[in-house]
Amino acid sequence: MNAKRRVRYVAQLLDQIGLEGERVAMANISSAMGAQFAELVTDTTERLRELGPSPLKET
Repeated sequence: MNAKRRVRYVAQLLDQIGLEGERVAMANISSAMGAQFAELVTDTTERLRELGPSPLKET
């Protein structure tokens, strides 16, 4: 899976430059999984709010 590998790579790069790697994620969801998609979006939004704004915006 090239996409998974690329996402892991980008997360590592973000960690190395001080931008939390948790800011990038990948999920495989079918179009028939509407409820799971909504839950994933909600969880991701909460996680990003906890991380706060990008440290790059402070400079």
